[in-house]
Amino acid sequence: MSKAEKEFVPLNIAVLTVSDTRTLETDTSGQYLADKLIEAGHHLGVRKLLTDSTDEIRETVADWIADSTTQVVLITGGTGFTDRDVTPEAVTPLFEKTVDGFGELFRHISYLEIGTSTLQSRCVAGLANRTLIFCIPGSTGACGTAWEGILKEQLDNRHKPCNFVPHVKKSS
Repeated sequence: MSKAEKEFVPLNIAVLTVSDTRTLETDTSGQYLADKLIEAGHHLGVRKLLTDSTDEIRETVADWIADSTTQVVLITGGTGFTDRDVTPEAVTPLFEKTVDGFGELFRHISYLEIGTSTLQSRCVAGLANRTLIFCIPGSTGACGTAWEGILKEQLDNRHKPCNFVPHVKKSS
């Protein structure tokens, strides 16, 4: 059966922006991800903005992992090297499995766009309670790189030879 013949399975996706300087109204990165996932046919379950607080980030993501309807969490921001950037530290303890190739592939694609500056992209991804969690840098450009270069295909059950959809919890 070809991609065109297989029925698309929409996922329930939460979007979290981590920023000390943005509001939901000025958050172009989170808005970009929300727009793109809806455009692709997925459902935006919830969208939230938090400051760079390890405890708040971990608590929010843990709640979404426990929610029977949330299948994917996209987090933008807090992945750099400043003292305030804590997203990877906040969420990696929650992972049951890591998706090591996500950060590697993101940095490979990003290198073609921004050169060696991509070394400061601490992208991580993992699976917890059959919920996928992706941590992406906070720039809108980085969100575009992650969505167009990786997530758009890997969150589409029709993508061959494999994708992440069989690994997430069934939607309620």
